[in-house]
Amino acid sequence: MSNNLAYQEEFRAHIRQELVDGRVFMMSPRPAWNHNQVSFNIAHLFANHLRGNKCVPIADGMDLFLSEKDRFVPDFMVVCDPDKIKADGIHGAPDLVVEVLSPSTAKNDRGHKKEAYEKAGVREYWIVSPNEKFVEVYRANQGQFSLHDLYTLHEDWELAQMTEQERAEVVVQFQCSLFDDLDIPLEDIFYRTF
Repeated sequence: MSNNLAYQEEFRAHIRQELVDGRVFMMSPRPAWNHNQVSFNIAHLFANHLRGNKCVPIADGMDLFLSEKDRFVPDFMVVCDPDKIKADGIHGAPDLVVEVLSPSTAKNDRGHKKEAYEKAGVREYWIVSPNEKFVEVYRANQGQFSLHDLYTLHEDWELAQMTEQERAEVVVQFQCSLFDDLDIPLEDIFYRTF
């Protein structure tokens, strides 16, 4: 790295980082294919549905300012209060937050970040595993998250081993509590992933 202080400062400004409970965490500058594709697929689903709606879908890369100690960069958000959207990021709780798991972030996504989202007033929180192909949906109930459901995309070989009744009970799509007119197929979330 150059000894030029201006260059070093510019380099640091472009490094993706989060502030989690007052501690700086460096984020991977290049997510894996499955992670990137799942984030894109979710953003695409909501962008198409919310066109012309007051709620705004926000793709990966935008800073979310929750508190002095918590500044996150969620993989996806929906914000229905336009006053929270500022030039430098989102200030206040989004209505929906989605975190796509990666080995380096899973502990924070399931721990402190989940607690911070709950405390801030996020209405629905998804934890998505791009490799295991599941979506955990948490919904706020009287200010506390509870696991609403776990949705899993089953591979063809898994379906082949199930009884006809078991296959009939497999959930292939679900709805976000914010938009009851939006069906979310699991196949669309995990489209073009390995």
